[in-house]
Formats: sequence, structure tokens, C-alpha cells
Amino acid sequence: MGGLSIWHWVIAAVVALLLFGGGGKISSMMGDAAKGIKAFKDGLKDEPEDDKKAKKVEEEPKA
Repeated sequence: MGGLSIWHWVIAAVVALLLFGGGGKISSMMGDAAKGIKAFKDGLKDEPEDDKKAKKVEEEPKA
């Protein structure tokens, strides 16, 4: 029980990051990560232009 486990080092690193890195940097990094995830999800939702045109042509009734 005399040694430090990995969790001790992780907690110490997080505390040091908060003290020396500042809270503003961490929140801006989290904001950038959230923007990246949102952009990725939006990119997955978008359909290619060719598929949209093909669907539009198929949906038009022929009279």
C-alpha cells in the first residue's frame, strides 16, 4: 500500500491541469469537441445531391 496507483496519478494530473491550464481552456476544448461532434452528425444526416434529385424525379406524378 506504499505505492501510488494509476488512479492517484490520474487525479493528480487532472488537478494540475485545472490549476495550471485554467478552466477557460478546458471549457473551450469541450465546446470545440461538441461542435465537431455536431458537425459530424449533421454530415451523416445530409443526403448526397444525386440521391435528392433521383427521389424528386421519382415522386413527380405522371399524368
